[in-house]
Amino acid sequence: MPSLNSISVSQLSRLVGTPDAPVILDVRIDEDFAADPGLIPSSFRQPFRSVDDLAGRLQGRRVVVACWKGLKLSEGVAAILRASGIHAEFLEGGCTGWREAGLPMVPAASLPGRNSEGQTVWVTRHRPKIDRIACPWLIRRFVDPSARFLFVSPAQVDAVAEKFGATPFDVENAFWSHRDDRCSFDTMLEEFQLQSAPLSRLATIVRAADTNRHDLAPEAAGLLAASLGLSRMYKDDLRQLEAGMGLYDAFYRWARDATDEGHDWPTTGGRG
Repeated sequence: MPSLNSISVSQLSRLVGTPDAPVILDVRIDEDFAADPGLIPSSFRQPFRSVDDLAGRLQGRRVVVACWKGLKLSEGVAAILRASGIHAEFLEGGCTGWREAGLPMVPAASLPGRNSEGQTVWVTRHRPKIDRIACPWLIRRFVDPSARFLFVSPAQVDAVAEKFGATPFDVENAFWSHRDDRCSFDTMLEEFQLQSAPLSRLATIVRAADTNRHDLAPEAAGLLAASLGLSRMYKDDLRQLEAGMGLYDAFYRWARDATDEGHDWPTTGGRG
């Protein structure tokens, strides 16, 4: 019988990628992690013996703890966090159960290094439109929820990256950028191994809007219009990014849950 303090793989998978996703702690020991060095999307590693160090940061947050098979380590850490007043559950089956369900895991080796605050830091050109909002959305929802983004003048991207230990993206000659006819969002899906039907559908829309190929997806025109509207509404790139997060949240939920739903008028029942 499932524990009252547990969450199933299927339940967690419905939350990952949404604004309601919990904080996911990976507390596997080093030997288990080395055997499968992949991370549940948006999770981060934390030694189980030092979980008390996080208690202050996790107050008011929902937390899911994952270990190798969902046994003593995750149950114990979740119990310790609950004793500190945190809403904490453990993942049934752990990371092994997630992998066996065929769900994507982010290769740890694909993540850039982190700063002293534990954040990945990314830098790109200022005045973002499509790809430079879509990529931060993907990173924050599926890779590193605490990621920091720097928007600077195009000529200074490389220098800022070097001086501040940031990872450049969506600029020429960068690793995290366009490849052939694919855009930076496609590159991130590939490198982070996040391919799924909803994200692939969203990637097609992003690519169509970002490369002016609206024949690929009829939704591209709407994404372009909304993106250009946001760029006119906000002079501050970070405020625009925060507004754009909601836009991509909506497109993702449509791509995941609502592609078969239409809308028409009058309704089938006639005028009300």
